[in-house]
Amino acid sequence: MAVNQDFYTNPDFFEPHAQDSLVRYVQNLHPDVVSQLSKPQSQDVIRVMEQNISGLLGNLPSEHFDMAITTSKENLGRLLASAMISGYFLRNAELRHSFERSVDDLANSGTPEVPPAEA
Repeated sequence: MAVNQDFYTNPDFFEPHAQDSLVRYVQNLHPDVVSQLSKPQSQDVIRVMEQNISGLLGNLPSEHFDMAITTSKENLGRLLASAMISGYFLRNAELRHSFERSVDDLANSGTPEVPPAEA
């Protein structure tokens, strides 16, 4: 994922009212961390994101149609925001699912309880 470098270096990249702690936090993240966080771990998430964006743009098969999409900067920004929100939602769902599976695996492993430590 390519991130506009002005995002990291220009404090006025966002409108002044958008300068909150989350924006500052993300701006201070190392680009490698941003890259890692933006990559889904499963093919299911990638497939859902592709379907979501195709649904937003139109679902004509590229092998039969030579399409060009024209839009305004504002509409493209909305599309990007929608894709990002969907991506973050799916990434959180992916992490939660992984966490729940881990908890279930631990609960079902039959590991004996550790007795409390003596005082």
